Amino acid sequence: MRTKVMFATAVTLMMVAAISFAQMEPDVKAVKIGDQKVFVDSKGMTLYTYDRDTTPNKSSCNGRCAMTWPPLAAGSDAMTMGSWSVVTRDDGSKQWAYDGKPVYTYSKDAAPGDAKGDGLGPQGAHVWHVVKAP
Repeated sequence: MRTKVMFATAVTLMMVAAISFAQMEPDVKAVKIGDQKVFVDSKGMTLYTYDRDTTPNKSSCNGRCAMTWPPLAAGSDAMTMGSWSVVTRDDGSKQWAYDGKPVYTYSKDAAPGDAKGDGLGPQGAHVWHVVKAP
């Protein structure tokens, strides 16, 4: 009887740990868009990085910029996992970063698979890029 209780307790703890672990990692997946494999969020929306984010794990896209390029939000309990890390934004909220570069969606991408933000920037500067998956 004691063995069954210990086993049930161990299984329950493993399930709780798995649920907690899942909440701490970004909800992203790699998909093929055009001829490249890129990361998308849980809604299938393409993810981007910004060349002007030059300090690792620091976002320089705030205010109006963040309205056009919404950050990929991370939960307060999110933790660094492999190539994914957590950025604390200027407003105190958390954002995911890939290889040290904060990650965003683009407000003008209307449907999953859109990548309208790739290569955008002021005066022809190409400062926004899809996040390429390995």
